Amino acid sequence: MIQSIINWLIEATNIPAFRWPEIGFSQFLDVSIIAVIVYLLIRWIKRTQAWVLMKGIAFIAVMALLASIFNLSTVQWIIQNTASMGLVVIVILFQPELRKALEQIGRGQYLAPLRNESEYLTHSSAFVIDEIIKAAQSMGAVLTGALIVMEQNVDLSEHETRGTPIDAQMSSRLLMNIFEKNAPLHDGAVIVRGNRISSAGCILPLTDESVDSALGTRHRAAIGVSQVSDARVVVVSEETGTISIVIAGKITRDVNETQMREMLMWGEPIKSSRFALFNTKRIRGKKRG
Repeated sequence: MIQSIINWLIEATNIPAFRWPEIGFSQFLDVSIIAVIVYLLIRWIKRTQAWVLMKGIAFIAVMALLASIFNLSTVQWIIQNTASMGLVVIVILFQPELRKALEQIGRGQYLAPLRNESEYLTHSSAFVIDEIIKAAQSMGAVLTGALIVMEQNVDLSEHETRGTPIDAQMSSRLLMNIFEKNAPLHDGAVIVRGNRISSAGCILPLTDESVDSALGTRHRAAIGVSQVSDARVVVVSEETGTISIVIAGKITRDVNETQMREMLMWGEPIKSSRFALFNTKRIRGKKRG
């Protein structure tokens, strides 16, 4: 049947060179390998900060296309003269991500990006947030410093290399034991992945921006890691016992329990007046009772 259709098309279009492509095992294997590589590359980019940089490169590509369509000579000249350095620029911009990928290959983790995405993208549940809040409040009451990083979409594995693997079920008691004064891991950060404590004693990058002189190393590290990822960070001050939340490089100091829960769950406090009114009525009702 297919051959009859092909013969009809050849006769109708008068194109003798038209014929059904022959696909053998080698061609199928070739296409499959390329498809897997492209898929792994996209998965890897989406799990790193390189995804943000890729958006910038996509914007430049769109500008180049528009400049070509509308014949914008100045824009075309700038893009053509900078494109020659594009490969070098990409290597420089993606250097941390490329290094991490090569390290995974060196360790034999060739199929790491193929693992279940829920291992990376399982955001913390309400139970985990409650345990973190309970631990933070308890540590703040006795002036015990703490730094807890809740991983979101951007993978934080590169910050775990100098830490100690834990991989334990979330527990407020375990968090308090980790940050106990004079404990071996109390100076580093705890990374929470999904519903588990992934590692402790992790070294985080400090922010390069100027911050309040009252903020210590923990706060600078919290701001630093939130600037290179979408993590939500809890900091307990060892000097004052106050609790701060850091998201996207912005620190909110001296938060209460409601603010902590909303910021850790949604990334920001609930600003809707309807919810605020509901919460106020509920609190007043409890006080009356």
